[in-house]
Amino acid sequence: MAASMSDVIPPWERDEANPPFVKEKVQAAARKIFERIVGGEYSFGSRLSAERNLADELGMTRTAIRQTLEFLESYGVVVRRPNGGTYVVYKTAASKPSATPKPVDALDIKGIVESASPFEMSVVCSLLEPEMVRLATLYMSVRDLNDLRGLLNEIEAIVAGAEKFALLEKQFLMKIAEGTHNRLLITMYRIVGEVRCQPHWLATRVQSLSPQRISESQKRLRSLYEALESRDIEGAAEFMKLIIANNQEDLMYSP
Repeated sequence: MAASMSDVIPPWERDEANPPFVKEKVQAAARKIFERIVGGEYSFGSRLSAERNLADELGMTRTAIRQTLEFLESYGVVVRRPNGGTYVVYKTAASKPSATPKPVDALDIKGIVESASPFEMSVVCSLLEPEMVRLATLYMSVRDLNDLRGLLNEIEAIVAGAEKFALLEKQFLMKIAEGTHNRLLITMYRIVGEVRCQPHWLATRVQSLSPQRISESQKRLRSLYEALESRDIEGAAEFMKLIIANNQEDLMYSP
């Protein structure tokens, strides 16, 4: 969907009050970044390039880039996280929800998946995954556990294949969801899986997976599997929370 005219005009140019005073080159850089967002180069929820890369691309100092990002943040275009990067929070007409809620059979799943922000994903995983493994601990069949062990064996054979690890990790967690035998939960978790398949999410996860990180993640997944196999409900939930925390940390501090 093409951007509307109101999307193309930066919010500070629509501001009837006096905008914060910044140098002309800072406003010019802010407009360039804003145009990339409106043009789809940076989608809602995606992470901007690192400050040093933006400085090189735009021919500016790191200080000027920081001022530019602060300016964009003041207008709700981006949000900056200390030591965690800068994320797009501006929604174009294509990503803004309709004023009238759609009926369930008309939900825009593709739009939801493409526009999910890191914060939204973090909240959903923190709420859903620990309870998901609690149910799986109760309801996984012997066949489910055998299938899960097969995936774990493939995962543990990886030494440095970051992309393969990320995809198998997603399959491993999806297999746990299927082990709940709860169709509604499985459907909900498939949406989470689709978010993880989005190019910018997958690329961020792959970048974080050094051989050492892969080894650490393998151990956590092994511990989770053993808790499921032994029907240790609380242990499985705690290992899942540990996995969530580490994945969130990897997302925040990835290069």
